[in-house]
Amino acid sequence: MRGAMFKAKWLALAGGLLLAANGGTAEQDARARAAAEPGGKGEGYPQGYRLVHDWPQRPIRFILGQVSGLGVNSKGEVLALHRADRFWTGGESYDSPIARPTILKISGATGERLGALGAGQFFMPHGLSVDHEDNIWVTDVALHQVFKLSPEGELLMALGERGKAGDDARRFDMPTDAAVARNGDIYISDGYGNSRIAKFSPDGEFLFDWGLEGQGPGEFDVPHGIALDAEQRVYVADRGNKRVQVFDRDGAYLTEWQSDALGRPWALSLGPDNLIYAVDGGNLSQEAERGHAVQMNLQGEILAKWGGRGQGEGQFMSAHDLALDAEGSVYVADVFFGMRIQKFIPQAATP
Repeated sequence: MRGAMFKAKWLALAGGLLLAANGGTAEQDARARAAAEPGGKGEGYPQGYRLVHDWPQRPIRFILGQVSGLGVNSKGEVLALHRADRFWTGGESYDSPIARPTILKISGATGERLGALGAGQFFMPHGLSVDHEDNIWVTDVALHQVFKLSPEGELLMALGERGKAGDDARRFDMPTDAAVARNGDIYISDGYGNSRIAKFSPDGEFLFDWGLEGQGPGEFDVPHGIALDAEQRVYVADRGNKRVQVFDRDGAYLTEWQSDALGRPWALSLGPDNLIYAVDGGNLSQEAERGHAVQMNLQGEILAKWGGRGQGEGQFMSAHDLALDAEGSVYVADVFFGMRIQKFIPQAATP
């Protein structure tokens, strides 16, 4: 039932995005262009970010599908998860893996393609993260599993039962994202079919979970992205409820952030500056002007905001994930009509 409800929501979302892609109002278009001006600052915020042009390098063979996940390893390489020629609108079933590589390795510094992984491994990949040992974590919403890969793409661990949805210690229902603490603890946002966060030990033993569908503290409506700070506080992009919820390492509710400026967060990432970054992917056509990134401190105060809805430079149609490198560059993935990655640097920095 929960999965069917999600499919209906996603199909409505797809329709709204299609309207936005085909053009919003003149006022919305002008506002988006102004917000995305390279070198521009979000109104009322001291810090600005600007687009790095011609990143990544795009030879003919470098054609992306829906870009759903991003991570950066210790070498400054960007790992981009995409769906090749498979297009997801929610709830479809598949009887074969995606044949083409689904993880592209790109130089953060130059935008050069360095390699590709993941051919024949995933049915509908969704989230990607990189842990402190450069292992790659991928969630697959069709297989209902979470995978740990070595930096070279070797399968090291699989959580969940292949192709079997559930809500218990052994099964997920369309998991969305994973975050790994420095001590190896694993947190999974089990967000489309379920409304919970599940915690596992470093060797994959289920420890506990928390969360129900709802709007109250500790309840979720599509927990879509997850991030951890140095104290192992857990930050959850509670997308359907248009908020970020914050918990301690044991799942105890601490606080939440919700505002028009934050919008509808789809993904979160902790930067090397110990600040939280988020993208607002919007939702239905009434939110067609939404499509921005924000920088926040650990109290939820917004320090920077940039971007805008659209397919022009510096704009986002459906910002799905983001990641940061050691220099503070921000990489943003567009999953739906955009199907691309863009790189932004602090305004004071030079390319």
